[in-house]
Amino acid sequence: MLSMAPGHTDRIFDISWDVYQPNKLVSCGVKHIKFWSLCGNALTPKRGVFGKTGDLQTILCLACARDELTYSGALNGDIYVWKGINLIRTIQGAHTAGIFSMNACEEGFATGGRDGCIRLWDLTFKPITVIDLRETDQGYKGLSVRSVCWRGDHILVGTQDSEIFEIVVHERNKPFLIMQGHCEGELWALAVHPTKPLAVTGSDDRSVRIWSLVDHALIARCNMEEPIRCAAVNVDGIHLALGMKDGSFTVLRVRDMTEVVHIKDRKEAIHELKYSPDGTYLAVGCNDSSVDIYGVSQRYKKFGECVGSLSFITHLDWSSDSRYLQTNDGNGKRLFYRMPGGKEVTNKEEIKGVHWASWTCVSGLEVNGIWPKYSDINDINSVDGNYTGQVLVTADDYGIVKLFRYPCLRKGAKFKKYIGHSAHVTNVRWSHDYQWVISIGGADHSVFQWKFIPERKLKDALHIAPQENLADSNSDESDSDLSDVPELDSEIEQETQLTYRRQVYTEDLPQLKEQYKEKQKSGTSKRRERAPGNSIRLHFVHGYRGYDCRSNLFYTQIGEIVYHVAAVGVIYNRQQNTQRFYLGHDDDILCLAIHPVKDYVATGQVGRDPSVHIWDTETIKPLSILKGYHQYGVCAVDFSADGKHLASVGIDDSHTIVLWDWKKGEKLSIARGSKDKIFVVKMNPYVPDKLITAGIKHMKFWRRAGGGLIGRKGYVGTPGKNDTMMCAVYGWTEEMAFSGTSTGDVCIWRDIFLVKTVKAHDGPVFSMHALEKGFVTGGKDGVVALWDDSFERCLKTYAIKRAALAPGSKGLLLEDNPSIRAISLGHGHLLVGTKNGEILEVDKSGPITLLVQGHMEGEVWGLATHPYLPICATVSDDKTLRIWDLSPSHCMLAVRKLKKGGRCCCFSPDGKALAVGLNDGSFLMANADTLEDLVSFHHRKDIISDIRFSPGSGKYLAVASHDSFIDIYNVMSSKRVGTCKGATSYITHIDWDVRGKLLQVNTGAKEQLFFEAPRGKKQTIPSGEVEKIGWASWTSVLGLCCEGIWPVIGEVTDVTASCLTSDKTVLATGDDLGFVKLFRYPAKGKFGKFKRYVAHSTHVTNVRWTFDDSMLVTLGGTDMSLMVWTNEMEGYREKRPCDSEESDIDSEEDGGYDSDVTRENEISYTIRALSTNIRPVFGIKPHLQQKEPSVDERPPVSRAPPQPVKLQTNNVGKKKRPIEDLVLELVFGYRGRDCRNNVHYLNDGDDIIYHTASVGIVHNIATGTQSFYQEHNDDILCLTVNQHPKFINIVATGQVGDSADMSATAPSIHIWDAVNKQTLSILRCYHSKGVCSVSFSATGKLLLSVGLDPEHTITIWRWQEGAKIASRAGHNQRIFVAEFRPDSDSQFVSVGVKHVKFWTLAGRALLSKKGLLSTLQDARMQTMLAVAFGANNLTFTGTISGDVCVWKDHILCRIVAKAHNGPVFAMYTTLRDGLIVTGGKERPSKEGGAVKLWDQELRRCRAFRLETGQVTDCVRSVCRGKGKILVGTRNAEIIEVGEKNAACNILVNGHVDGPIWGLATHPSRDFFLSAAEDGTVRLWDIADKKMLNKVNLGHAARTVCYSPEGDMVAIGMKNGEFIILLVSSLKIWGKKRDRRCAIHDIRFSPDSRFLAVGSSENSVDFYDLTLGPTLNRISYCKDIPSFVIQMDFSADSRHLQVSTGCYKRHVYEVPSGKHLMDQAAIDRITWATWTSILGDEVMGIWSRHAEKADVTCACVSHSGISLVTGDDFGMVKLFDFPCPEKFAKHKRFLGHSPHVTNIRFTSGDRHVISAGGDDCSLFVWKCVHMPH
Repeated sequence: MLSMAPGHTDRIFDISWDVYQPNKLVSCGVKHIKFWSLCGNALTPKRGVFGKTGDLQTILCLACARDELTYSGALNGDIYVWKGINLIRTIQGAHTAGIFSMNACEEGFATGGRDGCIRLWDLTFKPITVIDLRETDQGYKGLSVRSVCWRGDHILVGTQDSEIFEIVVHERNKPFLIMQGHCEGELWALAVHPTKPLAVTGSDDRSVRIWSLVDHALIARCNMEEPIRCAAVNVDGIHLALGMKDGSFTVLRVRDMTEVVHIKDRKEAIHELKYSPDGTYLAVGCNDSSVDIYGVSQRYKKFGECVGSLSFITHLDWSSDSRYLQTNDGNGKRLFYRMPGGKEVTNKEEIKGVHWASWTCVSGLEVNGIWPKYSDINDINSVDGNYTGQVLVTADDYGIVKLFRYPCLRKGAKFKKYIGHSAHVTNVRWSHDYQWVISIGGADHSVFQWKFIPERKLKDALHIAPQENLADSNSDESDSDLSDVPELDSEIEQETQLTYRRQVYTEDLPQLKEQYKEKQKSGTSKRRERAPGNSIRLHFVHGYRGYDCRSNLFYTQIGEIVYHVAAVGVIYNRQQNTQRFYLGHDDDILCLAIHPVKDYVATGQVGRDPSVHIWDTETIKPLSILKGYHQYGVCAVDFSADGKHLASVGIDDSHTIVLWDWKKGEKLSIARGSKDKIFVVKMNPYVPDKLITAGIKHMKFWRRAGGGLIGRKGYVGTPGKNDTMMCAVYGWTEEMAFSGTSTGDVCIWRDIFLVKTVKAHDGPVFSMHALEKGFVTGGKDGVVALWDDSFERCLKTYAIKRAALAPGSKGLLLEDNPSIRAISLGHGHLLVGTKNGEILEVDKSGPITLLVQGHMEGEVWGLATHPYLPICATVSDDKTLRIWDLSPSHCMLAVRKLKKGGRCCCFSPDGKALAVGLNDGSFLMANADTLEDLVSFHHRKDIISDIRFSPGSGKYLAVASHDSFIDIYNVMSSKRVGTCKGATSYITHIDWDVRGKLLQVNTGAKEQLFFEAPRGKKQTIPSGEVEKIGWASWTSVLGLCCEGIWPVIGEVTDVTASCLTSDKTVLATGDDLGFVKLFRYPAKGKFGKFKRYVAHSTHVTNVRWTFDDSMLVTLGGTDMSLMVWTNEMEGYREKRPCDSEESDIDSEEDGGYDSDVTRENEISYTIRALSTNIRPVFGIKPHLQQKEPSVDERPPVSRAPPQPVKLQTNNVGKKKRPIEDLVLELVFGYRGRDCRNNVHYLNDGDDIIYHTASVGIVHNIATGTQSFYQEHNDDILCLTVNQHPKFINIVATGQVGDSADMSATAPSIHIWDAVNKQTLSILRCYHSKGVCSVSFSATGKLLLSVGLDPEHTITIWRWQEGAKIASRAGHNQRIFVAEFRPDSDSQFVSVGVKHVKFWTLAGRALLSKKGLLSTLQDARMQTMLAVAFGANNLTFTGTISGDVCVWKDHILCRIVAKAHNGPVFAMYTTLRDGLIVTGGKERPSKEGGAVKLWDQELRRCRAFRLETGQVTDCVRSVCRGKGKILVGTRNAEIIEVGEKNAACNILVNGHVDGPIWGLATHPSRDFFLSAAEDGTVRLWDIADKKMLNKVNLGHAARTVCYSPEGDMVAIGMKNGEFIILLVSSLKIWGKKRDRRCAIHDIRFSPDSRFLAVGSSENSVDFYDLTLGPTLNRISYCKDIPSFVIQMDFSADSRHLQVSTGCYKRHVYEVPSGKHLMDQAAIDRITWATWTSILGDEVMGIWSRHAEKADVTCACVSHSGISLVTGDDFGMVKLFDFPCPEKFAKHKRFLGHSPHVTNIRFTSGDRHVISAGGDDCSLFVWKCVHMPH
């Protein structure tokens, strides 16, 4: 899916691409038309503006034309013409009613409407001609055109009444009827002519029609008075009876459709009628439950009545002798009547021999099979039996026509189904000669005619007829009894019962952990034990998965062998006897396929959302990971012949088949495979779009069609003989396929037909392989057979027998003729995999070499390592005891069969004896060398679960069983000497102490018990004492010493085994989830830290260290594998990454603290649309207040003097020109406080690019001019520049947003050209809240984005197409930055709160590795803030503490301590020379600086001081150009530092903290002042584009004002103080603090005499400036209802207007402070300035949509005729002044973040300055005046 967007709140009728403009489309519907543009993945609509040109109304159809013109048809018959989004003209009365269709062609346009007219128009929409279809010879009243198509001189027309006409223009009054059908209402009546190929239909549209089945044409049509519900034709074909909805019926002559009779005896609808076979009677069934019988020759006189039914009559059938009638009713009852009287027959015997003339009833023995087995639903509407063909058709409510055998007696019979009707099929009938079936659809009004192909003709027909129609219309087998299917082979039976479902899937773990963590919050206060220093590496795996997989064994091109076991992909080198492993899977691998050309392998695994991994056998790196479309697991995969595509099959209930483009990771097609298990999928080597699947009773041939697959069943010929297929291959042409069956045959297929079968093996054929000149097959009989290329003859067979083993072969073959599951050829050998877990290599001449073996089916639990040799013993449920060599020969040394399976074993301390516990409660001791029995005992009934020799001489043997006892035997005397009782559950583990006197026992009830040997007396030992006892071995999983080994999610998983190294430092554990973990011993305290390793798939049943701790051996229960791991000691560390993952829980230590980091982490971004009042205003909004009528409403013609002007106009000259537009010219501000890495050089360092609020700014260093990207509709949070030369000056910016719903307020990323500001792509993303980091890949084609959503999602885009490639949750805490490696398109690194992750993009999957700290002593995971890169996979991350961490791959290799004194916020990698710049938070000092330039390895650096005069410099962004470093700071400065001379040049200044409340423009010059929360007042020069000066006040400033002459400045402070400065010297002239609360506005009177100071204490104070700088208050205004917002003096300095926080405006006298109440007097005041947001004069500035948000500020131009406002949504609006009407027209200008706090015109109305609240930025807009 490329893009989607909410279309409209009401119905949309038409949508069209604009073919003349790229990526534009138009949609229209109820009362709207919208013009959409597609950019990236965002569809952005603009509503059509109807304006004054036409009425707003419903648009039904549209067509696009050149020059941005769109023509549309409206509901009233007008045509609306649009240019762009504006309506420019209407063509009135084009049609007299709605225009339903419009079609554009080369000549012009055709329209069609409800008035039945077609109109043709030329290309400029001038009328050419009209064709009125109602007036033509085929026309009729009410004809309505729904569709029209014009090409050349032909016009196609579709009408509402199901007709299609073709009109040739020069014979316009003779339209040709191509197609017709029934229309409105439902279609129920159907009858066939008894002797001719005719069908009769009748419908609720009151028409009856006769159709020819030969010509497929309508022969006759007749309109009746009433809707028709049923029809019947008499046997002689003369009379046609029609049953009506009103209870009447009519008889017509077929010949001329004239009426014979019309009879109305009933009130309810007649639903069924039929003539008797002898033609004498007509039976009429009515909805009032009765059937009437009429005599035909007696002019339809009523003869009888049948009244046995209690419900409406649905079906009737006559007997062949016309003496009986059977009926069905709505209750499903079947009744019989004698004819013609209508007496009910109750005696079943009488009916038994009756032969029925027709069968249309749905109930009755003969048609039982049409109903499903276990349901009594009533959804089959019609049936018709074909006695001669012995088949039956049915029609049901689901639009399906089915074909059954007739009779079908058993419920749930098999059928073939045919799809075509859309809803319910109401009736179905055979034609008179059974050649055709006619079916009719109720709601779709259609009549379908089907050809019937009898079985005997099917084969011939198939070859002639086009194949697709005969795909059985996917006839799925119904689930009838499978008695006719041969019994399944036992092996296959077992296999089909495997479900691979898991209680807990590996994917569920992160969520489970989070849930349990919440519960555990309290418990984990104690510091957790560190992970051990040792690690292990997988060294060798014994085992191969053959028991339930097939064809999973291959040679690579260099002759290595690749296969799988457990969750490991294994590459085995048979010359060196070594293995390499792919460990990317986290659960059982079920299938494996090899790429036809390269050594790439695809493996599919079990999982909730299972994945297929494609990996390279040479590098063992994943190339692509495919997921998202299967459930539970993937059981078969296959590459296409060119290797580009991959097919996979899932084990969900419908065995979904997916076809992938694996490199891109994209799904191409998907289809449901089969209900039963599918074993194989094979892609056609000749045609890439074809494939076959084979499985239980299943062989299907598929063809790709777009995003789906069309499957056709293999056609066997003999019905019901669908064999189970175990394997399949393609032959020597695309048509030929071969499959092996469960009965030992090979089937040969041509296309979809079975050509012949060849007997190949005894028992199932499990594997086959196609060679260049033949085939090789392998079966359950243990024979490998070579065949010629047509399976004519078998060339050679190889039996897998012990006798054939080559002399030097290691290992032992367990049995002769093992079942063969996989065969592969290559390198002069046959490679064979068996069910017993062996891999054999057969030489062409016969000798066999055993390469790999493992245990067979059943679980493996027993494991023991030898006391002094590198060997181990295993015992399994497969009834074998085996000895394995752990030294480099890696083979099975000995094997012995047991009478029962076993679960435990143990070597005696001298290594000579081996004790084995069996599952029947017996145990034996065997000679460890020969495995012969020494002695055996059988004292218990249940499984022996653990068995242990006492240490030292091995005097005693302890035997634990599942019936909760431990027996102690004396080995020498072979007697039982004691029994330990007292356990409440089965015993799981036992250990001896060193003296051989004490046993430690674990039970299934999680008890830890102690017994004394040899008597078995129970002991109580305090838990603290346990570890002080010297234990000979430790395999216990309970107790204080191993409390830490239980995971957070201990409730859903068990730790099954543990083993302690002999030096008692490292405890290895195995658990139910397949993890092997290493802990430090003792593991006290909950949730110890560990290293964990994934290789086993489900539970690890046992773990043991070898005698010298050099290896760890682990057993997988159900994966039957024995894995050998080498132990790598702490000091001994090869510099190659181990495959472990760090502990589950993130470190509890905090990652460090810094105020700036905390602020950035906790900031909540509001989107504009949701912003609320910045001031705590209350009351009723002005536009909602009731106006009090003023007393003296003047008469219209008045003799009074004219009203004085509202506003004194100054310095504007004579001609007042209104302002028509504002253009952004300058922005003072930069978002450095909470964003990073957002200042970059462009154009070789001439320009810089950065952002503030919602604008991207390109700033020229030399001139200071700026240009802007203004397409964002909300705050920009991040910015990056594409570094690739192909994408020069391409910028990506990410913005804040709301929820991720793809709507206009969703977060988005814009990619744009910095030079011409063109948007290249918009990516609407699923990062709710916003996008906080963006980064381009090395080629510039991919873009990485990180969200602020709770999961901090990471997404990769192909930004040019707008396609999302991959997305994944990043981390549960804030991610600050994610960046691609500068040389890669697939590797990137993310850093954040206690987080650093190394990511790889594989196909569409994102794989991540956490940074590993464990290699360095005492390293802890800190909060990481920045990232940079070096050669050879080095990564540098900057931390909150000022250190920089250096990583090699994902492992920490060193720390650059205190690279900065404070957090390292920014790092930059220079691509051309590899030098790295870091920026941090520092106090300037002699040596240190906040910016440092380092060499490529971060060993040496040079510091630069930023001469800003700040106490602390905090750098948020660094970038390096030619000899210059560009720095952005937290204090909103952008500084350029010279590398040679370290000179600093401040390019950009801004306020540090907002809001900027105070704003004042100089009375005559292009200067202005701003005052903000950061305690500064700054003076800005518009002409020079820079800050001239700033004054630090030490307190937050709220307001500022120039005196009328511009020589003084008054500043109001947040603490209630105000200050007056002299402009010339910036000296304080006077200051005063009469209030405790913030001063909100301060004003000089126009005569410079008074100063008015308004505060939030609901007061305005007056000061007389002529009294000098003492500033004593002379008076104040009384009864102000709320805090003061703005104040304005009158021109004569005698009045003051005050707008207040309760939406009321008051006027006071100056200087008395008296409240002026007289409205007339107020209306006569001329004001010096107007900044009030209240008052009737500015009523129009309040918008409809401001429930929560307000207009915050306003200012009227000096000319007095324009007004600008700022509001809480961040909009600047331009109105005319005055604007007393509500919701006045205006222009709006976006750019600010939420809350514009103040706004002013500069002198001469040349500019407007707006000040931002949230964005701390000042925008300078140039005023564009209307021309004279």
